[in-house]
Amino acid sequence: MNSLAHKILYTEDHADTRELVSFVLRGCNCEVTLADTDDKALLLARANQFDLYLIDNWTAGGSGIELCKKLREFDPSTPILFYSGAAYDSDKQEAFASGAQGYLTKPVDNDDLVEAVFHLISKAKSAFEGKENMVTSPPRSIR
Repeated sequence: MNSLAHKILYTEDHADTRELVSFVLRGCNCEVTLADTDDKALLLARANQFDLYLIDNWTAGGSGIELCKKLREFDPSTPILFYSGAAYDSDKQEAFASGAQGYLTKPVDNDDLVEAVFHLISKAKSAFEGKENMVTSPPRSIR
């Protein structure tokens, strides 16, 4: 992968979903690191720098909410996007309260997933560089 690739840590316990999503994102110049448990995700996040954390709300040996909180303990700025089958408004509110910037409910169109990923990465990079955010509102898919 070239140095311009976006680095994403994707935590998902369902192997088929993990492979499909990583295939889609790799096709859009993303370098995707996979974790199937919260513990693996935390080890990878502490040892590497990522542009985005993509996490499921239900994970093996934990929950996306707890993983999000733990990530925020040592990384307050990397955007977190939930990609989950948990569709209740309370699930989304809890994710945002734990530190997430976006929430997509499965299933979602691949284009909407890619749009949400690139939007959050762009927004975070703009904030980091001290530039005004070029996008005035989030895409409809992550609201």
